[in-house]
Amino acid sequence: MLVSKSLELPGIFHGFFTREGGVSTGIYKSLNTGLGSADDKDKVLENRRRIAAKAGVDPDFLLSPHQVHSPDVRTVSAPWQADDDRKADALVTNDPNVAIGVLSADCGPVLFADPGAKVIGAAHSGWKGAVTGVLDNTILEMEKLGASRDNIIAVLGPTISIDAYEVGPEFKLRFTDQNSDNSKFFIASNKPEHFYFDLPKFILSTLKKAGVGRSEWTGHCTYHNEDTFFSYRRTTHRQEEDYGRQMSVIRLNGMIS
Repeated sequence: MLVSKSLELPGIFHGFFTREGGVSTGIYKSLNTGLGSADDKDKVLENRRRIAAKAGVDPDFLLSPHQVHSPDVRTVSAPWQADDDRKADALVTNDPNVAIGVLSADCGPVLFADPGAKVIGAAHSGWKGAVTGVLDNTILEMEKLGASRDNIIAVLGPTISIDAYEVGPEFKLRFTDQNSDNSKFFIASNKPEHFYFDLPKFILSTLKKAGVGRSEWTGHCTYHNEDTFFSYRRTTHRQEEDYGRQMSVIRLNGMIS
């Protein structure tokens, strides 16, 4: 797993897990955590068990949402129950007994911590979630638990980089119709009326505008590092039938008695 020095804080565990260290095979090799993939479910559960062990929790206490590219956030403090609505794209907690995580394969995994207030969050921020408010909503839910946005540290993990993210004119219009200033996140590609979109820059700009105390990107591109990361876009370009997902996790550990 990868770690950020900014989140290497007393009482906080975090990790941006890669695709390495699991039991899955083929296109899912090896630490695929996507229960929504067509991978063997038992292998996915074993991969998630390994991550839970690294975070120091039982597998049931490693919580991730059913991601739907939404702005929705849930506050959690216990394992999911059978009738829980898990549809969301971010989780927050102040409970040290659970670890929270999000899955990604090009979209931006963002881990949040207010170490003073002992509140953490994890958000899955693709372009749709970012533009509709998942990051702002994560911060708001953390504030409800006592966090202060100017004390929040937010770190964006492995994400698709600008030179691998070519989009059409209708994609750009979604952003510029919302705010004309968003044009700065696009540069023209060699294909007529197409652009490269800078998702990491957009996410970091959103976090800065929200007023978090510190925000940064680990600098890792999912598309260009095949041995280390799964990538939805790379899979699409190769016309492969499916793709794996890596997990990013954070947990309060020993901060609350």
